[in-house]
Amino acid sequence: MSFIKGFLAGIGYLINTIFWVVPIVLLAILKLVPITSWQTAISYLLDGCAGYWVRLNTLNQHIFSGTKIEIINMPQLSPKQWYMVISNHQSWVDILILQRLLRGQIPFLKFFLKQQLIYVPIIGLAWWALDFPFMKRYSRDFLAKNPHLKGKDVEATKLSCQKFKLKPVSVMNFVEGTRFTRTKWNKQQSPHQDLLKARAGGLAFALNAMSGTLDKMVDVTIVYPQGIPSFWQFISGQVASVKVNVALNEIDENLIGDYENDMAFKQNFQQWVNQRWADKQTLINSMKG
Repeated sequence: MSFIKGFLAGIGYLINTIFWVVPIVLLAILKLVPITSWQTAISYLLDGCAGYWVRLNTLNQHIFSGTKIEIINMPQLSPKQWYMVISNHQSWVDILILQRLLRGQIPFLKFFLKQQLIYVPIIGLAWWALDFPFMKRYSRDFLAKNPHLKGKDVEATKLSCQKFKLKPVSVMNFVEGTRFTRTKWNKQQSPHQDLLKARAGGLAFALNAMSGTLDKMVDVTIVYPQGIPSFWQFISGQVASVKVNVALNEIDENLIGDYENDMAFKQNFQQWVNQRWADKQTLINSMKG
């Protein structure tokens, strides 16, 4: 029975995705017209398409997966505000859970992408049209050879984020930078039982690039009581429940700064992230109990 559920659910996800790719690509082409008011209007239509894609994926989950989301805490949110969303990361299922949980509560979730991905045929155009923020980051070795470019990557990313002032947005950041596995955990020697070490640099870069735009930070904690599931286990109805806690915090001005070049700021930001991750582990312990 689980195989049949998974097969039908997988077909449903595929059909839903193909169906919405067509209008999204067509609208993306229309959005190429360089008129700000026109592009903003098209952006709302594109987010509407993406929202219905998530809605139908959620319907798919109700029909085939039957997974219950137990919400421990959910603050008052608004689709008319600007958010930075952070979360622990254990499985590809996390993204489906986040989309299902936050749909209609906040603007459609966007992910920071590497600048080079904008050149991927069709998909790159769709990501650009959906206002996924593209970030340009130079490595330390590159900057050592090209010191005149120091800070230019942040400036370029900030420029690309200017459009977010015209329309509410939610930007997603998985602070661990990768999905949790015991192998990665052992390699890192993480001090947290259920979390990898937090990578502060990516979050600091994103907050700096979008300074003056974001209103608040949404901090999501996801716990799978039956163990971390694979995508197949989730869509085939083998995940009975998921526990989720959502916290809402102000974005303190002390969290905005030059992480790469300001050593005092870097140290303070790392301490803040590490404390937040220690608190998240404590919360996970209580949610598992």
